[in-house]
Amino acid sequence: MSIAHLSEQEQIRRDKRNELEKIGIDPYPAALYPVSHYSADIKAQFSEEHKEAFANVCVAGRIMSINDKGKVFFIKIQDQQGLIQLYVRRDDICPGDDKTLFDEVVKRLTDLGDIIGVTGFVFTTRTGEVSIHAQSFTMLTKSLKPLPVVKTDADGNVYDAVTDPEFRYRQRYADLIINPNVRNTFAQRTKLINTIRQFLNEQGALEVDTPVLQAIPGGAAARPFVTHHNALDVPFYLRIANELYLKRLVVGGFDWVYEFSRNFRNEGMDRTHNPEFTVLEWYTAYKDYFWMMEVTEQLMERIAIALHGSTDVQVGDKTISFKAPFRRVSIYEAIQENTGIDISDKDEAGLREVCKQLHIEVNNTMGKGKLVDEIFGATSEGSYIQPTFIIDYPVEMSPLTKKHRNKAGLVERFELMVNGKEIANAYSELNDPIDQRLRFEEQVQLMERGDDEAMYIDYDFLRALEYGMPPTSGIGIGIDRLVMLMTNQPSIQDVLLFPQMRPEKQEG
Repeated sequence: MSIAHLSEQEQIRRDKRNELEKIGIDPYPAALYPVSHYSADIKAQFSEEHKEAFANVCVAGRIMSINDKGKVFFIKIQDQQGLIQLYVRRDDICPGDDKTLFDEVVKRLTDLGDIIGVTGFVFTTRTGEVSIHAQSFTMLTKSLKPLPVVKTDADGNVYDAVTDPEFRYRQRYADLIINPNVRNTFAQRTKLINTIRQFLNEQGALEVDTPVLQAIPGGAAARPFVTHHNALDVPFYLRIANELYLKRLVVGGFDWVYEFSRNFRNEGMDRTHNPEFTVLEWYTAYKDYFWMMEVTEQLMERIAIALHGSTDVQVGDKTISFKAPFRRVSIYEAIQENTGIDISDKDEAGLREVCKQLHIEVNNTMGKGKLVDEIFGATSEGSYIQPTFIIDYPVEMSPLTKKHRNKAGLVERFELMVNGKEIANAYSELNDPIDQRLRFEEQVQLMERGDDEAMYIDYDFLRALEYGMPPTSGIGIGIDRLVMLMTNQPSIQDVLLFPQMRPEKQEG
């Protein structure tokens, strides 16, 4: 931002920065600041009976409120745990004749948003608030941009938080400062991921890393982002899935592998889709999709209890129970439940007629699998609020899935639906290299019809299958959507620290 575009407050703060330097105060000191305590720990652990344990504390944080009482300031700072009050008295931080630190720095040159450090002792005020009686005061960072004004109650609870998504998502750093509940959402996200990792590690699973840049964007039906590898002079793709690499590892002898994968799909953006997203995928040898359903139930129960202490989770105005077992219903049954139409015996022409009857817009690039997917998405997906396994998909929808052992034309696949959205997708994995080659070739035919989400043929993956992959079950779980559920957030942008946005117009 050029000087010409500075607001009055921004210019005043720059002037204060310069004045600090003139009186010998570095507004951005480089020295180590030895923080010893944090706000919530002090509030939880302090008592008058054991106050000697808090006779010498060192804290640091951002100033969120200042109450000027003349020769005494009450300042609230915010650290990573929350707010705590500082009692800053002129004669305590300036015990000698030189009162510059208080009269100039504290009283005149300190603003909301500045980051400061104090040492002192903990006490309880006459109003019962646990506070720190400051004995030293250090300017650690001068803030040059004022924070949006946010009102809080006596307990520090925000009651008029900034809600403008353009501001919140673009300036997430400011959003995290002024909306403490946002920080809690991302702390819960980390707790959820750690819970999953612990669950899988206890089972003996091995966490691995697979390539983000791929020569062939395999493992899912999606439009990829394309880039160019200068050294090799070939196009590369940001991965849309890590499935085929993880299966290669099962071929290589690892019986259970998993990865938290950052994936990229060059598609639309809405409240449940972001072009960059996180998926957990795991693959387990000698298992099938029935086993996978049971393990998925166990994992969902464990996550709910870890985050909420219960298998019941509040999502909007609904209470969702993650208590196993979950309902199981075939995709054809689900469509019939919601439309009254049995599509199980319909060919592509018949499915197009059903779409016309249901006023579902389709095009000529769509084959049978895509048409079934469109019908389910438009008529049925949103109906499943409580956790439900939608199972037994038509083979045309699932080019990487083993054919059903008992039902012709179907495959052994499930999707876990919760609150009307897909959370997980799992298969009994196709391990017949001849069948897999034929499925890939059918995808190429769809690509030739104009389907830009059809799968490419990965010849190296076919070669790996020819060495022999044991019977395997695999799953992909959308971490972002799962976090939305478990933290009661309405939009995927609320669980991504830095969601994609249109580039901001830069001022001159």
